[in-house]
Amino acid sequence: MPETLTLYTNPMSRGQIARWMLEEVGAPYDTVILDYAADMKAPDYLAINPMGKVPAIVHNGTIITECAAICAYLADAFPAANLAPPLAARGPYYRWLFFAAGPVEAAITNASLGFTLPEGRERMAGYGTLDDTLNALEQAVSGDTWICGDQFTAADVYVGAQIDWGLAFGTMPARPAFTSYADRLRARPAYLRQKEIDNALIAAAQTPA
Repeated sequence: MPETLTLYTNPMSRGQIARWMLEEVGAPYDTVILDYAADMKAPDYLAINPMGKVPAIVHNGTIITECAAICAYLADAFPAANLAPPLAARGPYYRWLFFAAGPVEAAITNASLGFTLPEGRERMAGYGTLDDTLNALEQAVSGDTWICGDQFTAADVYVGAQIDWGLAFGTMPARPAFTSYADRLRARPAYLRQKEIDNALIAAAQTPA
């Protein structure tokens, strides 16, 4: 049977992360664009993602949701793309991939919404404090290489997307380590292809009929 790979997304969503990862993988894929008003909550899509949100991918009948999981899955499903380090070298890969999916996502979202942890209750939150989280993240992207050294991996896609968006929307401080890392990411051909595709879809949706 032929291989099938489908991305369910909206260009104005975290689906941009999944598309970037797909472009890094280089395998052909189909795209289904869903709107926020109805499509994401329709029964057909809820059967794919009961959360009724994007992105999701379906690969040969296997459903994967959550951006970090999609990135990790695609790296393993398409090993020829060389987007995951050997198992013995995956410590930093797993560490920072899931650090970005957990503490970074929560800390940045809470700060953006104006939520402040009560003094003395920081240990109840997985991220502790925003400063602690950003300081740790800075360690992961300092220097002039990638998270796993010389090898660019799926962890760079997901962590990089968090930093790229944080800098673009002003939810993350423009520390030199963050801006330098983002500049390297923004030069990648797969990143540029993703932006071209999704920006064109956004422009088309905003053009009056």
